[in-house]
Amino acid sequence: MHLLPALCAFWLLPLALALEEDSPLDCVPRRSVPYHRNNAHLFHEKGVFNYSTMLLREDLDLLLLGAREAVYALDLNNISQKLASTECKNYIRILHQTQDNRMFVCGTNAFDPECGYMSYADGNLTLEKKREDGKGKCPFDPFQRYASIMVEPNFVSMAQMPESHMSEEGDDDKVYLFFSETAVECDCYNKLVVSRVARVCKGDLGGQRTLQKKWTSFLKARMDCPVLESQLPYVIQDTYRSCDPHQPWKDCLFYSVFTPQSDTSDLSAVCAYRVSDISRVFAEGKYKTPVPVETSFVKWCINNAARKVGITQTLDLPDRTLQFIKDRPLMDQAIQPIGEKPVLVRKGATFTRIIVNQVQAADGEKYQEGTLLKAVNYDGEMFIIEEVQIFEPPEPIKILKFSNVTGQLYAGSDHGAAQIPLATCGRSSSCIDCVLARDPYCGWDQTLGKCLNLANSQRELIQSVKGGDASLCPHADPVKPMNLTIWLGGNRKLDCPSPSTLAKTSWEREGSPLTPSTRLQLLRDGLLILNATDSDGGRYRCLSVEPSKAHEYTTTVAEYQVSMASAESKDGRLILPQAQKDGPSVAGLQAVVGLLVVSLLALLAWNFYKGHLPLPWNCRKKNREQPQEAHEQGGLNTSVTYQDALRPALAEDKPLVSGTNNGGNNNHTGGEAAFSAAEEENDGPKVVLSSLQYIDDE
Repeated sequence: MHLLPALCAFWLLPLALALEEDSPLDCVPRRSVPYHRNNAHLFHEKGVFNYSTMLLREDLDLLLLGAREAVYALDLNNISQKLASTECKNYIRILHQTQDNRMFVCGTNAFDPECGYMSYADGNLTLEKKREDGKGKCPFDPFQRYASIMVEPNFVSMAQMPESHMSEEGDDDKVYLFFSETAVECDCYNKLVVSRVARVCKGDLGGQRTLQKKWTSFLKARMDCPVLESQLPYVIQDTYRSCDPHQPWKDCLFYSVFTPQSDTSDLSAVCAYRVSDISRVFAEGKYKTPVPVETSFVKWCINNAARKVGITQTLDLPDRTLQFIKDRPLMDQAIQPIGEKPVLVRKGATFTRIIVNQVQAADGEKYQEGTLLKAVNYDGEMFIIEEVQIFEPPEPIKILKFSNVTGQLYAGSDHGAAQIPLATCGRSSSCIDCVLARDPYCGWDQTLGKCLNLANSQRELIQSVKGGDASLCPHADPVKPMNLTIWLGGNRKLDCPSPSTLAKTSWEREGSPLTPSTRLQLLRDGLLILNATDSDGGRYRCLSVEPSKAHEYTTTVAEYQVSMASAESKDGRLILPQAQKDGPSVAGLQAVVGLLVVSLLALLAWNFYKGHLPLPWNCRKKNREQPQEAHEQGGLNTSVTYQDALRPALAEDKPLVSGTNNGGNNNHTGGEAAFSAAEEENDGPKVVLSSLQYIDDE
């Protein structure tokens, strides 16, 4: 049985580098799904941030979500439903389930970490009043990277391995820790950060005098994840343990995400490590610091041999032994990934978290699967099924959790939490699309004509995860052509959305390949016809050609019957394009035009009522009365209204000048017609037109 590891991590993932065929960088998602509210169930409360701590309580159908100053109990099946919450004036950093089914919770408490216990009953979250010091259990800084574990199967970047199970040596279980630190073994000018894995015995209680309350079994080794020809080692960001419950612990794998420690690279990587390789380095490897030959093989953990000489716990170890351990924690040998190379490298991505799940496909084999960036790795080939944007705007994922009960993935970020299904079969609309997606969750149901989740179907489904062989798919129904009319000299785009980023589109006209030109431009999502001529009419067909390991598949995506129309008919009469009389866009435009007309009429009526505009029958009367009034009152004290000020200027063809006087003298009667509010209160000239600033009599 082959295990096909698949990964997810991850956010802001642009296209990969285009290198040679077998390069790990040549890895493009088959489908890119933009943000949509239906992509995931979302949870967010106004004014609350940093949703970065999660605890799955599948026994209670709860997702416990820790944020800044709050802990929420959410419905595990739909996290947009809040069941309970409690305030906690802390950045919540730790949530663990205890043996008595309570929750152990810790927060930063203004750089003075504090922990306590919390319970959920009858729809209420209750935080017990008794608190304890959180130093050594919880980070001081709310943004500091950290890891924690309570001996149970919950882990982020720590993991417990059951190495005592059926051990002939009576060995203890181990806890593996993944972290990064400045390299103490390198005498470099600049500080060099390296990635580490450390191993500690589960029953380590520290020493009696030396190494009091400190690990006596702590050993660490460097982890390599070689990315191309990088001069600086990549830095580990997150790790996930993947185990087949039917296989021994030595067959487990650790998947780790790495990012560069310099600004000169924008690559991120995922490397996979065998637990057996890591265990072997700690059990059989040499120390970095030289030691006598007779002690070079000694790696301390309480086992049957130690118990025979009376050492049943680490408190019984002699000081000489403890000093030896204290001085030599670092192993000489570095741990290499499977194949001594990454299983996935992406350009422009910043991998933050990783989670792995196993699913049994239709062929009976198990494939390991993830999401956000969902991929399958088989025989060294990394095939990315899809990448999905779940937050808008995009933001880094702070935590990922997976529930075997719901089959859902839970992600937390600064501004909210999301619940995402692993099976997204409904995104495939045809059999070929469904099979070429190579998703182990999905297969094509010929009876229903749908791409379905294997878990939801009792019938045999068409699926080909390894090779993407769609030859068993029934023939698709022919695409119905769409009739289009293009006016001579006009422009028109023929749409052709590609079903896959791995597919290439091509166009045919009247059954022959279409040759691009300056007037016929091939776009990623269609064909653009510019300055159309009579020769552009005919039947157009857009084809999608997508390769897989089995074959190359060609499907028809769109078909158009294009007719050309002229603005003049044969008898000389002018023929203009007919306006579309129905459709949502035309109806909307008509509504807007109607609203504008009503608004204009209302504005005219208001201006007539206020006297800002004269009624038509009053115009002739005012024209007759104006000369006599002007003769009687004179020019200096005349009250100038809108129409009176405008009419002489227009009649005498005198300009209206807005702004400064442009250097003119303007020392004439009526020259300035713009005044402040104080001046308008006096008996001076008035103008009821705010935009009119100068009337030049010349």
